[in-house]
Amino acid sequence: MESARSQFATNLRHHREAAGLSQEALADICDLHRTEISLLERRKRSPRLETIVILARGLSLSSPGVLLDGIG
Repeated sequence: MESARSQFATNLRHHREAAGLSQEALADICDLHRTEISLLERRKRSPRLETIVILARGLSLSSPGVLLDGIG
């Protein structure tokens, strides 16, 4: 079973690519640094709750929980 960080990274990358966004474009939409997106997707950093909410909004997801699918 993947760790929570790995599953989150997989979910984030999947939804970003499905939205047709580069890491830089998502960062711009969310007012985050591109490095933050890269670190999250490469499993180098765990997201804060606020960051999960910001990313979900930037990706137009129905709920921040979508980024947590498969964790638990």
